[in-house]
Amino acid sequence: MSPTTARKRLSREESQAQTRERLIETAQQLFVANGYGGASIRDIANKAGYSQGAFYSNFSSKEDVLLELLRRHMAAEAAQLSRLMSNDGRDSERMLAELDVWASTLNQDADWCMLSIELQLHANRSKTFAAEYQKVWDQHRFELGRVIGQLFNKLGRVPPEEPGELAAAFMALSHGLALQRMSTRPDSSGRLIMAFLRGLIANAERENAE
Repeated sequence: MSPTTARKRLSREESQAQTRERLIETAQQLFVANGYGGASIRDIANKAGYSQGAFYSNFSSKEDVLLELLRRHMAAEAAQLSRLMSNDGRDSERMLAELDVWASTLNQDADWCMLSIELQLHANRSKTFAAEYQKVWDQHRFELGRVIGQLFNKLGRVPPEEPGELAAAFMALSHGLALQRMSTRPDSSGRLIMAFLRGLIANAERENAE
């Protein structure tokens, strides 16, 4: 294969990636503005500047795009928390302070809060989507539970419940606060979640305590 052919292939791949990203961004905008049911594949393709054929070259349905948006959000959140836990040599207060900073960003994205509502509503209406939605949710609970386990371990504390169960509780709290975002202070979600976390840590038994 010549260098020229390789460059053309790379350019084509980049173009396909740009098309996919543009479709995802446009779908999110329309899901937030018009609701999942109010945004058709034709609407998404037209607003993104592509044909419906281009949409189907990247996604089999609107549900695929909705799931991709959920996966990306969950993956980004898990990655941020993993990075926080990967730094060693800090005292407990420094670690919790860094978590406070991270938590202050929770539910700040109004679009994501609206999208959370659309995800839940569609999961309630579609059994097939609900099954895929649950897979993504369970994976995130696993990742978050792993981070919670690491946190308690670094602090020398025993989690009061299995880390995966604690993760599910925090996810439910965050999701519930996101649904109520319009009637709460924008910064209340992270503050309340950290208040609960600090309370659990303060009351947890110390490891190897006699």
